[in-house]
Amino acid sequence: MPRPLFRPTFARIDLAALRHNLALARRHAGGARVWCVVKANGYGHGLNRVVDALSGVADGFALVELDAAIELRQAGLRQPILMLEGCYAADELPLYAQYGLIPTLHRIEQVRWLKDSGLNTRLPVYLKLNTGMNRLGLDAGELPRALDMLHGLDCVGDIALMTHFADADEERGIGEQMERLNAMRGGLSYPLCLANSAALLRYPESVADEVRPGIMLYGSSPFPHLRSAAALGLQPVMTLESELIAVRQLAPGERVGYGGSFAADRPMRVGIVACGYGDGYPRHAPTGTPVLVAGQRTRTLGRVSMDKLCVDLDDIDADVGTPVVLWGRGLSADEVAASAGTVSYELFCALAGRVHVVEENRGQAQEHP
Repeated sequence: MPRPLFRPTFARIDLAALRHNLALARRHAGGARVWCVVKANGYGHGLNRVVDALSGVADGFALVELDAAIELRQAGLRQPILMLEGCYAADELPLYAQYGLIPTLHRIEQVRWLKDSGLNTRLPVYLKLNTGMNRLGLDAGELPRALDMLHGLDCVGDIALMTHFADADEERGIGEQMERLNAMRGGLSYPLCLANSAALLRYPESVADEVRPGIMLYGSSPFPHLRSAAALGLQPVMTLESELIAVRQLAPGERVGYGGSFAADRPMRVGIVACGYGDGYPRHAPTGTPVLVAGQRTRTLGRVSMDKLCVDLDDIDADVGTPVVLWGRGLSADEVAASAGTVSYELFCALAGRVHVVEENRGQAQEHP
């Protein structure tokens, strides 16, 4: 049988694990509505495959890209779609009405666009409040003004309030922001959409009426410095795999890769893996970043190249063709990211288009170029 015509570097996307992680989010959410966050191409996992896998079990989907939301609607998605950054220009609002998209309004100008739009379609509206992150959101003095502008408009349906936590994954927590939120709300009884993955897993008081899990759906911990994904019950969705395409024997003092940043201090075997930053592996990952070769844990050596990286084969029985796991099943992406000074979000989102994808669903694989 002829060999498939692609490099031996591919990503397995485990759709059963994705649904498992959503079920875990639901257990933490209780009866709250669950928005599955699928921005950035489903955190690099493929927007359409993620939405297809979750469309029967998610309450709705949240993203920021208007073209992607329209694509989902044109593909037949009927569930609610929440646009987390709202519209970027007033002339987008007719598209919101046409495709049934829900705007998040985070500044007064957006509220004014809706007020002046003349739309004859009633849109649910989310008002985002700035409770301390100081990124997006209406300040305390702007909320009453926004509500006054929206009151009585024929194009406005249900209104909900939203905020985003800056430190749900850190020691500071959410207490200060919750206090600000409650002060801003006063006696208002609009539904609340609050918890991201970190808050959902750490702070039950943040669950409120609606939650927005993101990274936890894809099997990574939102606070790996506190608890691992495995300890949280999450399963990895993406596994990046490759294989050895060469093996070399180094003498003491011989160097590896660009700049020779790693030099052997003893005779050693080095494996060359067909994966590099052109595939989405972090270029800045240093010597010592964990990797699995033949299911055994070892380390990277030297600088990551565009198409290749080097691994330590001491004490590992491996040769050309031996499988390698860069992250995922058996090796947490969180651990690889920490070694590279980044977060798993970036690893996932950086997966390159040239990487072949294999969908796995209950043990059955279906390949997609």
